[in-house]
Amino acid sequence: MRYDDELYGKVEITEPVLLDLIASDAMQRTQGIAQHGITALLGITPPFTRFDHSVGVMLLVRRLGANINEQVAALLHDVSHTAFSHVIDFVFDDHDGQSYHEQQKEALVAQSDVPAILDRHGLDWRRFMDEERFPLLEQPSPALCADRLDYFLRDLEFLKLANRAEMRVALASLAVAGGRIAVTDLNAARWMAYTFIEADRASWSSFREVGLYQLTAEAIKTAYRYGIIVQADLWGSDQALWNKLKSADHPEVRHWVELITPGTRFTWSERQPAFRVQTKIRSIDPPVVNGNTVTLLSKLDLDFARYRNEYLSGKKGAWPMAIINASSSGG
Repeated sequence: MRYDDELYGKVEITEPVLLDLIASDAMQRTQGIAQHGITALLGITPPFTRFDHSVGVMLLVRRLGANINEQVAALLHDVSHTAFSHVIDFVFDDHDGQSYHEQQKEALVAQSDVPAILDRHGLDWRRFMDEERFPLLEQPSPALCADRLDYFLRDLEFLKLANRAEMRVALASLAVAGGRIAVTDLNAARWMAYTFIEADRASWSSFREVGLYQLTAEAIKTAYRYGIIVQADLWGSDQALWNKLKSADHPEVRHWVELITPGTRFTWSERQPAFRVQTKIRSIDPPVVNGNTVTLLSKLDLDFARYRNEYLSGKKGAWPMAIINASSSGG
């Protein structure tokens, strides 16, 4: 397969296990699931899918010299995402953990075509369910990992936070040190760390996105409570679930759905909040390689350490959110 990725360019994929997994029903399902969920469907955030991201993460660990097992794990790491991606975490009140897809991963994969595919290639599917086995793929925040880096870089152009040249410089600065992803240039590490926070501010934990996620979660919870949608609907595509919500003939569901538009805005309101939401706040602290030593950026740049700590502390806690300027158009 000649795969053309917007970040990593044209890559030849010849490994049979990777080709079979890419073609699997389980992976193909993720082509209908946007990375950003409802805000992508509304045209507010980038339209790339969990499939695009998952293949991208696989290409990134491959670029960094990962073995075939880690490439398989990277390809499968988001296979269990539901429709609307992290909106589901708001449905099940895991706003700051955002790990519902990880909790469901083993059960979903067990029922998919993935185990049979891996078995044909002499691999046990269960070993790929524990991402801690694969240190290039996944690391706890705020460490660098391929998952975190791919969705970060993939968002930047749309958010007008970087151009392709800057992203190429960032990618060229990545290396593996002690089995973990690190950065070989201090300036590149600073650029990544500060820009990552700007991406979080502009999109991932922005008031607008968090508010729209919560509105969509309220619509899903209400529709679920009245039997308008069932659990199986969560494992379909964004568009299929959205169509079902929009066509629901129930006043409570209509109330929430009519608020889910590009024109809806939110404001901080302690006195009359529509809801209080605590969300995941994202940042990175890149390890920087200098000769034989690897040191976190926060230890090398105390200004960045203060900036990051102030950013995290300023956004923590439950936000009292009121809905303003709602429009029934769009979506």
